[in-house]
This record gives sequence, C-alpha cells and structure tokens, in this order.
Amino acid sequence: MNPIQPLDTERLRLRLVERADAPALQALVSDRRIAETTLNIPYPYPESGAVDWITRVLERREQGQADCSFVILRRSDNVLLGAIGIHPDDAFQAEIGYWMGVPYWGQGYMTEAARRVIQFGFEALELNRIRAWYFTHNPASARVMQKAGMTFEGIMRQHYVKWNKFVDVGCYSILRSEYEAQRQMD
Repeated sequence: MNPIQPLDTERLRLRLVERADAPALQALVSDRRIAETTLNIPYPYPESGAVDWITRVLERREQGQADCSFVILRRSDNVLLGAIGIHPDDAFQAEIGYWMGVPYWGQGYMTEAARRVIQFGFEALELNRIRAWYFTHNPASARVMQKAGMTFEGIMRQHYVKWNKFVDVGCYSILRSEYEAQRQMD
C-alpha cells in the first residue's frame, strides 16, 4: 500500500497517528465519558496509555500491517479532537471505530470524519463492506453511523462485557453499491 496521505474534509484533517500526538490524545481520552462509550478504552486511562497505543500502531505499520488509525484535527486551528480508524479484516471488508473528545461532542465532527473514512475505505482500500459497532446506551454513536449513510443491521444482546456488566451492541454497515448510489445522488 502506498503511504496514506491526510484525508481532508471541509472542517477536518485526518492524518495517521504520530508519536507527537500522545499528550493531546492522553488529555482527551482520559475522560470517563469516553471509556463509557468504547469497548477497549479503560478508565482510569493509564498514564502511558496514549504512548503505548501509538507505539502499537507504529509497530504494526513497520511490520507492514494495514493500520489506518487517524487523529482528527480541526483544520482552522490544528486542534486534536479525537481519533478514528478503519481496520480491514481482509481485502473486502473492514470495521471503523472512533471516539471524540467530550468538548467537541454534538458539533458534527464525528459524522464528517466517518463519512471521509468510509470514502477512503471504498475508494482507496477498494473494500466492499464497512461496518461499525456501538453500545446501545450510546445512541449518539448510532446517529453518527446513520448520518454517514450506514444501514442498521441489528442488536447483539449482551455481546460484550464492559466494567463487569453485559452490554448490548448494535451494528451498522454500508456496502460499496450503497456508497456508490449515495455518491450519485449527491
């Protein structure tokens, strides 16, 4: 795969994560409300959590694995807002995952980022299907998926354990044919 260039939208720049992002990521992701809405982010977030995550991402890239983990930057002032990634399972499908810093919730940034990552998945990675999961107690994440053009597939009851409680997760996906039809309507 060729080096991945930053992905721009009207208000955002998504670029591959770098070591220098650790302090800003650490500050945002340490909020308990982020951990409540994600499967793999713990609370309290470890002091070296962002550095450790970035190190794992960079190691995967160095080993030639496809790791498309992006930071989300506001283009007007280059402030780091959150993170989003698209992770292929194989040559045909991938999963997206994301989180947004609490101060930036409700401003449409994540929908804008998700749309751009979906575009990247179909146009650059040549995928056929992209899916995303959300905790059902986080309807804002489901709205992001809806607004990004994804289709609801269903609920997996008590599918994961988060903080010693079983949680239901919902799934949305979008197929290449649906993406192409939406692009023609735009």
